[in-house]
Amino acid sequence: MEHPPYRLAGELEAFLGDPNDPQVTFSYARSVELDDKEEFPADICHRLQEWGLSDYYVPVQHGGRLDNYEQILQLMRVVARRDLTTAIGHGKTYLGGVCVWVAGGAEQAERLGADIRAGVPVSLGLTERAHGSDLLAGEVQGETAPGLPGGGWLVSGEKWLINNATRGSILALLTRTDPAGGPRGFSVLMVDKRELGEETYRHLPKVHTHGIRGADISGIAFEGARVPRQALVGTEGGGIETVIKALQLTRTLCAALSLGAGDHGLRIALEFAEQRELYGRRLIDLPKARRSLGTAAADLLLHEALGLYASRAVHTQTAEMSLTAAVTKYLLPSGTEGVLTELTRLLGARAFLKDVHAQGRFQKLERDHRIVGLFDGNTLVNLNSLVNQFRSLVRGYRRGNGDTAGASAAYDLGLPLPPLDPGKLSVVARRGSGVLASLPASVEELARRAESRPELGPVHSAAQRLLAVTDKVHAEMETHQDVLADVPTAAFETARRYTLCYAGAACLGLWTANADRLADGATAALWQDGLWLRAALDRILVRLGAAETTNGTEGADGSEPETYEALLAEVRAARAEGRLFSLLEQREAATPAPEQAATAAGENEKNERTSC
Repeated sequence: MEHPPYRLAGELEAFLGDPNDPQVTFSYARSVELDDKEEFPADICHRLQEWGLSDYYVPVQHGGRLDNYEQILQLMRVVARRDLTTAIGHGKTYLGGVCVWVAGGAEQAERLGADIRAGVPVSLGLTERAHGSDLLAGEVQGETAPGLPGGGWLVSGEKWLINNATRGSILALLTRTDPAGGPRGFSVLMVDKRELGEETYRHLPKVHTHGIRGADISGIAFEGARVPRQALVGTEGGGIETVIKALQLTRTLCAALSLGAGDHGLRIALEFAEQRELYGRRLIDLPKARRSLGTAAADLLLHEALGLYASRAVHTQTAEMSLTAAVTKYLLPSGTEGVLTELTRLLGARAFLKDVHAQGRFQKLERDHRIVGLFDGNTLVNLNSLVNQFRSLVRGYRRGNGDTAGASAAYDLGLPLPPLDPGKLSVVARRGSGVLASLPASVEELARRAESRPELGPVHSAAQRLLAVTDKVHAEMETHQDVLADVPTAAFETARRYTLCYAGAACLGLWTANADRLADGATAALWQDGLWLRAALDRILVRLGAAETTNGTEGADGSEPETYEALLAEVRAARAEGRLFSLLEQREAATPAPEQAATAAGENEKNERTSC
């Protein structure tokens, strides 16, 4: 099945050209060069602007081309696959505008949309040097300025560690507009630096970072900057709520960064394994190397399935995004870090060296991706968000509540997505999780299919184990459901396990809704007999301590080697055919050399004969 968001991503990929060609503007060589110089990728961003990527940062109702969040997820995945610095630097404009898409007025949104489509960089100013992610401690203050026509504020204070603080012309600024107002004392102001007096603000120096070295990570200080009343986003005092809801969208889209990093890392490692010889054999022929590549491939598909579901749930399950976003923002960055760590062992010294293998891209990729788990809410922030919702989640699970209709609509890739209604975003998922409420039905559907298709037996067995573990995790959650402060370590561990149960349920829902439709085509082997689902559930159950093979024996990590051999064969087949290794078909601009394609195709054929 040709899925429109993947087709659109393929169009961007083709426009950008082969990243292995140094003559291409957005090439690997150019990205590495800019990283060495700690230089912002301005020429690459201009190329993205030529294609019209910024149009997809603006919802259609405000003059842009963003009509579903699957689009922007897959487009940013293309950019991140080539260079995370560019993806983070260019994509920050969406983050800067999202508060307006969530709570702004029509005229304000149309005006901002026009700026963004014209290529004006926008930034989001939340954090401060002394307070980090504690937004309620923010000290940037807006004092009432009655002298301004229509009223307004005189803004003073400093925001720090802000992406595009210097380059951005417009800044969505979380500002304390009522010092005595507590959580209701903050407002979001769209501060246009082009309208400020030069003496009222100054840019702070660029911060030299370990990864994304070329990004504009800096800060900005204001001193009596005159900001007009029409800069207010939403209601005065509603800033914290607006930011929390906006972050539900941005945290979900951060999945694109991890997906792209995983794609890139697996490609580098696969090419190395196919070229490197040890002990008279190619590395790809050694069992340990094959296992590392196979498990990495399984994790990538697991992450893709969760990201795909979450981007659709933005539209169909909007009221539960406080939950979906936290799960996604925790699991994909941390899971991708695990993938890159495993591939580092495979690459050995070449994972750290420059100018030895693949232009030293892996060490840059690994450095760059570390930041993804930190911004827009770090690991602990997202797990804590889940802990704070334990009471409603446990109650919803016991009662079978949650938006199961919304979950079903997100699972079915053949269904068009309704327009996003930002008014449905909620600070908490009050009725529980529709994803986990739908888990028993997904297990029953697998059981029904397994009756006539014995090859689905292992998948059904894994699904039953997942359901049993999910029951136990909710029992654990019940013991921590009244924790509001000083959250114990055990509660964070329970939240971690919850994210895995959630991801497993999402995978089951996606497979049962789409397997029949995707039984033909380039990626059919992943869907037939539940190959990708079998591997994804196995990876989840291993992390949950519930892995078990059908014959009662376990490998080193509790999983069946035949599954990963079959998955590795699909990775190599995709590379040979110039496709992205993915759940759904997408062509890549890079094409393997004929001899590489022939070798990979031959190895794939051999593996298919020896795999179950």
